[in-house]
Amino acid sequence: MFSFEIIAKDQEARAGKLVTPHGLVETPSFVAVGTQATVKAVSTEDLGKIGNRVIITNAYHLHLQPGEDLIQTMGGLHRFMGWQGPLMTDSGGFQIFSQGAGKEHGVGKIASIFPEENDRGRHFSSKTGKPLVTVDEDGVEFISYLDGSRHRFTPERVIEIGRKLGADIIMVLDECTSPLHDHDYTRTAMERTHRWAVRALAEFQNTCDESQTLWGIVQGGAYRDLRQESATFIADQSFDGYAVGGSLGKSKDEMHQVLEWTIPLLPQDKPRHLLGIGEIDDIFQVVKRGIDLFDCVAPTLMARTGTMFVKEAERFRIHILNAQFKDDPGPIDEGCHCYTCCNYSRAYLRHLFVAKELSAVRLASIHNLHFIESLMRNIRTAIREGRLAALSREWLDR
Repeated sequence: MFSFEIIAKDQEARAGKLVTPHGLVETPSFVAVGTQATVKAVSTEDLGKIGNRVIITNAYHLHLQPGEDLIQTMGGLHRFMGWQGPLMTDSGGFQIFSQGAGKEHGVGKIASIFPEENDRGRHFSSKTGKPLVTVDEDGVEFISYLDGSRHRFTPERVIEIGRKLGADIIMVLDECTSPLHDHDYTRTAMERTHRWAVRALAEFQNTCDESQTLWGIVQGGAYRDLRQESATFIADQSFDGYAVGGSLGKSKDEMHQVLEWTIPLLPQDKPRHLLGIGEIDDIFQVVKRGIDLFDCVAPTLMARTGTMFVKEAERFRIHILNAQFKDDPGPIDEGCHCYTCCNYSRAYLRHLFVAKELSAVRLASIHNLHFIESLMRNIRTAIREGRLAALSREWLDR
């Protein structure tokens, strides 16, 4: 039911086909984030028209609300959310981290993931707090942010949740570390993640279901020796695919180094996923280093603030609430053929945001998701034609 085939390479970049029981994913591909069984503000019908082929949901959030047992009773996650395409389920490792070390260190999902990127307004949050998570050898105990109830995830429990949800791709439970964790703690967490991975794989194989696959996660922070050790260990396990997760360093340059240390040690014939990265410049950088799939909340998160992708704009974005767009009759992006750009002006979108109309976020999200999906189609074509470097220069050398 599952297969992965590389059909073209342009240096380290790969164009491939990932076949799942719920359809084909052409890679490299952007994975839309549907944390709570929905990609915020858009319907699954919208996603189909945009061209998105795969969604990643989150076991942590779905366990807390509405619960994996209810979703199983409703026929599984695909039927529950009305999505017939491939689904991935993250273990919730980052969410558990964000309620633990993330609260201690003030590390955020988007704004502060790279603490040295201050030139672009990114910095660590000053909002630190008491951790809601306890990590031990057996697993993780955490307090629900919804009602204060206590819950426990173990590697085996995460497999059980993934089975009940019915996702095509299940990620193992891992321990994410902070960019501020030292080498000793990062090694401790990495080794624990390895032991959890072995347990998860055993549980997965004991409850065999050919309609699902299990992917391992490489950890090790921004330490070369740890990343290479982790990549070697995880690659030696019989996972169906591999993800690179955890702290990717204090800057984008360090993230690039992490990938350069890690990717060559992963199996060439299996898919590779990068967890939680996906701004425009990031996309080219990770694809050319051999990443096949990546997910990021940026397109829909930015849309909710009125920030929209535009190819020719500074940093590839405009903020529609700026006064200059009040009477602008043009589409968000002249070169875009999404539903929003084909039907509405910048002036109208600005009016919707000013008036706080709910349709504003939907229309902005449709545009941002379409923008990324269109870019990915161009990147796949460029890889097949051996001109990814030229396409990258067209976008980034300005």
